Amino acid sequence: MDEDSQETRLFAAFERHDEFVAAQNTLLAVDLFAEPSRGEDDMELDCSRKLIMIFGEYQEQSYLLDPYLESLVSPVAECLRKYAMTCVNARGTQSSRSRVERLADLLHNYIKFRGYKTITRFFPHEVADLSIALDFIRLPSGPVQDLSQWALRYAVLLWLSLICRIPFDLQKFDDATQSGETANAIELVGKVRLNMAGLEREGAASLLARFYARKDTKQQFFSFVEWSITVFRSSDIILSIGVLQVLCELVKSGSSEQLQAFTQQFLEITDTLEQNTTLANNTLVRKYRTKLLSRVALRLMPPKVSRSKLTFRSLDGDIKNETGHRNVDDDDEDIDVPEEIDTVLESLFKSLQDKDTVVRWSAAKGIARLSERLPSDFSSQVFETILGLFSIHSVVGASIYDTPAIAEATWHGASLASAEMARRGLVQTAALGSLLGWLSKALYFDIRKGAHSIGSNVRDAAAYVIWALARAQDPESFSPYARELAQWLVSVALFDREIHIRRAASAAFQEHVGRMALFPHGIDVLRKTDFYAVSVRRNAFTVAAPQVAEHLEYRSYLIDHIISITLRHWDVAMRELGAQALRRICELDLRTLGLECTSKIAGFLHSVDASDVHGALAALTGISEAYRVQESEENSSNRQKIFAFIATVSQDTIMASRNGLVLAAACDLIASSLTLQEVELQEKSSVPHWKRIIDQGLRHKSSSVQQAAAAAMATTSSLTDCSPDVHRLIKDFRRGPQSLQQSLGYTLGVLNYNAHPHGFSEVVKCLLDSVDSNSSGRMSSVEARRNCFQALPKIIANVLPHLTEYLIAESMCGVLDALDSGLDDYTMDERGDIGSWVRMACIQGLASIFEDLFRVSGSIPEFASYLPAQRYHSVIARILRQGVERLDNVRQIAGHCLLRLFRIPLPSVPHQEEWRIKGSQLMMKLFLNDPSDAMTSWSVGEWLFPKAVELLRVREYRQPLLMGLIHSVGARTGSTHRPVSSSLVSFAQGLPLPPGDSDYSLFELCDDLIEFAQGKTTSNAVVVPILQTFNMLLEADVLSHLSSVDNGPSKLEKLLNIATRNVLRLKNVQRVQESMKIVVNLLVFSSVSKSSSERIIDFLSHPYPKIRTSTAEYLYTFTQSRDLGWEADEAVEELLLETEWSSESMQVNVAATRVSELLSCAITE
Repeated sequence: MDEDSQETRLFAAFERHDEFVAAQNTLLAVDLFAEPSRGEDDMELDCSRKLIMIFGEYQEQSYLLDPYLESLVSPVAECLRKYAMTCVNARGTQSSRSRVERLADLLHNYIKFRGYKTITRFFPHEVADLSIALDFIRLPSGPVQDLSQWALRYAVLLWLSLICRIPFDLQKFDDATQSGETANAIELVGKVRLNMAGLEREGAASLLARFYARKDTKQQFFSFVEWSITVFRSSDIILSIGVLQVLCELVKSGSSEQLQAFTQQFLEITDTLEQNTTLANNTLVRKYRTKLLSRVALRLMPPKVSRSKLTFRSLDGDIKNETGHRNVDDDDEDIDVPEEIDTVLESLFKSLQDKDTVVRWSAAKGIARLSERLPSDFSSQVFETILGLFSIHSVVGASIYDTPAIAEATWHGASLASAEMARRGLVQTAALGSLLGWLSKALYFDIRKGAHSIGSNVRDAAAYVIWALARAQDPESFSPYARELAQWLVSVALFDREIHIRRAASAAFQEHVGRMALFPHGIDVLRKTDFYAVSVRRNAFTVAAPQVAEHLEYRSYLIDHIISITLRHWDVAMRELGAQALRRICELDLRTLGLECTSKIAGFLHSVDASDVHGALAALTGISEAYRVQESEENSSNRQKIFAFIATVSQDTIMASRNGLVLAAACDLIASSLTLQEVELQEKSSVPHWKRIIDQGLRHKSSSVQQAAAAAMATTSSLTDCSPDVHRLIKDFRRGPQSLQQSLGYTLGVLNYNAHPHGFSEVVKCLLDSVDSNSSGRMSSVEARRNCFQALPKIIANVLPHLTEYLIAESMCGVLDALDSGLDDYTMDERGDIGSWVRMACIQGLASIFEDLFRVSGSIPEFASYLPAQRYHSVIARILRQGVERLDNVRQIAGHCLLRLFRIPLPSVPHQEEWRIKGSQLMMKLFLNDPSDAMTSWSVGEWLFPKAVELLRVREYRQPLLMGLIHSVGARTGSTHRPVSSSLVSFAQGLPLPPGDSDYSLFELCDDLIEFAQGKTTSNAVVVPILQTFNMLLEADVLSHLSSVDNGPSKLEKLLNIATRNVLRLKNVQRVQESMKIVVNLLVFSSVSKSSSERIIDFLSHPYPKIRTSTAEYLYTFTQSRDLGWEADEAVEELLLETEWSSESMQVNVAATRVSELLSCAITE
């Protein structure tokens, strides 16, 4: 799993304040009742987008705007007030919808940014504002009624809710004859919008909650409660959620006297919700029901001073614990706990096991808040009940992995509740051991379910509990558990699969180090496992873990965690990283830890679970590699012991086709632990079937297994002569299925030909025949050919010290020819351009061989015969072509290899300048002059193509390079097509017209393009991009003076012939359309205009309706927008516009003939 370790930028202050204010003032200065012009609208839209962008930039640090909020929000709210007042006083006045929407959207962004409770404080809240806001939102045809103005309605509803908090008599706004009119109007405004999903419901709920909390609305609230019960019985989900939001907000902020009178009605409402199946199935309904229950219970209990404690360290290093009131328990006996509390707690415990996280989270907070007001004995019983939830799905003696998947919700709810209790100092010292016992299991709650696992939320919540405990518990109570807890947290921070859990465990560890100072080596370990160190999983496993293991207090626990958990993990990536981490830790004391870990790991080799076996084999491979790196007689003996463990794994397990991972791990283990003694023992070896394992791996269909088996063969080849095996492999695999062909390339490329010959000449001949397009032995599989191409440079590198003994010059040239021919592989299938795999392998292979040959050139007597200079430059030109073609990844590989070749020193041979890359000074200036260029990817077309076209001035590389650029012109992706097209046009505009003293001319460019097209007239892949290129040049007037030079008209005639040749028989629509554009664009050239006009009929009467229609459109646009040098007849325009070119009637042919005749007449005149 990829994890992004780059964090959002952190700010120290609101740095963009002035820019923000300027943009906001621009928006507020506009007239909301005037429609903006197009320019004004664009400017205001830009300002709005800038404000939204700044909001997004500071979203994670929204508190930085707090000092400026009043000066920022007040003008916006005042602008809304003035607008509302004008709308109310001058009814029917039309306003600008877009400007009002931007104003409301700005207010909404403030609310989203900092929360409505903070922002509404800066809204106007005079008594007189009530009539303005209320009349504005009730305007029958006002802007508020526009469906798209939801942000405006939301802002006005919040404004009204703020005004309702002012203690004034609503009846003062009523008419003398209509008492209660204002209150009824406010209530109606809120009720109507409770049935709307989204923010309007939030605003309406806030309004009604503030409204019913008033002392003069008691009667309305009684009616609302009765109405709410009928709503819940009707099963209207949207309205029920809105009503619940009102009740929850009201119970939170209303007066106790008012609410206690309705306690029974509230409990009845919660019972109704539970019994209604439709509502009970909705997550939000269950969440608000839980919230309502907990808040009603809180209102039943008297307020009480918090028992929460805060643990901290003073500057002198002493641990201190601060408690608000130490005698709070003395009054416990005076508290009368209502009977309803038991019922509420029972319901909250049930919600704690809900299937949805938001419900469990709400229940956890409710239980903790309620426990804070209960007597100590009662809250202790509550906590015991919470701990009892952990044991519901637990079996005595079973591990956490035996827990059923259904336990996830229960464990998560119990962990959340424990954390909330711990935060408030409600965990007694006597219960701490029991809690930590369950947390030790919750930290590793990871249960596989199908192709994924569940439990990450449980592990996260467990880390939260431990973090909360550090803030409220006494260090003395924690000291017996400190060492064990430190080991738990460190192992989770280093080895958990999920990034957020590793960070959570690291944060909990940091909290304990800072507040308790009980963890061994706390500061040092914290530095190694901080937020950033554990953010990248590979870094946590392979860097941080070995650093922590340097401390003996953690080493054995980390090793045990890797062996018992990580190596048995369901995710293969975790097992492989665990094996790497174990190797790094063992290297700290390989002599002791190697054998100790090996003996523990060996027990899993008998497991029936393939994951256990794979993890054990991967770990043994890592330890064996460590022994091989630190080579000694003792370590060689230990490697033999590890090799013998392969025999303990059932052959059926290794050889099973479904166990590819196990087979690959077994091959890797053979590769790392095989010794000469075992090879010489043959059938008497401790693992007699090790050769069959390798052979099975080579025949496996998975490429990863094949590569592992090839690595095992490479180890074998360094110990003994494998010529018979190589001969058998070539014979069996070359004609076999595609998977066997792929395996052959992997294997032949990694054998150690320096130690033993292994039939070297036969290997080279096999590889060359496998990729030769003229050979009957050519492999049909593109993957197999790619592997063979990759094997050739590996073989050359392998025998490089004795190159002349293994390869004669002719054979070396044959290898280069084969790799060069691979650059022409453009195989296509349903996966796309799969030939690019071969081309990339050949580019890398050629660059690698050139580097190797240059490095040992002094030891090659006839270097020029091994690498002729002309051949070298030919290959460089073809790599350059790949560097400008349409595929980004191919360009990137080619560019990287070219830059490598630029930097290597010339061969140490006579006339070494012959091998200097042509135009190297120009290339260095273009690609390596600026240090940033070396870091820029050749896959970025906007950067590459303006530089690459300049290389057309290098004559030796011009033809292949131009061909590559032409291919990119035909690319379907805009990121390639646009920059290469514009770059070619700009380059052509700067070229002189006739050939002269310059490196290149426009005449030569046209000559080259026409020559390419004439040589490949049947290839649409070549002709279409060339026609596209000519159209670009013609449309940009680059070729406008071509007919004025010698042979210029003949070039235009050739271009016309290419475009119109067999046009009626062509099936490729794109080619026909590009040909049509060529013919139309040539109408401006007097030398070919008449011929072009005569060929227009071929396109206007083409069998394809699409061609006829596009020809008419293009021709009409062309005649209207270009200076033709002659005047087109109006009848031409009339025919082009009025003829139904997509129809199949004879009228189309008549019109086409007539257009062609009229054009010819106009040109002749």
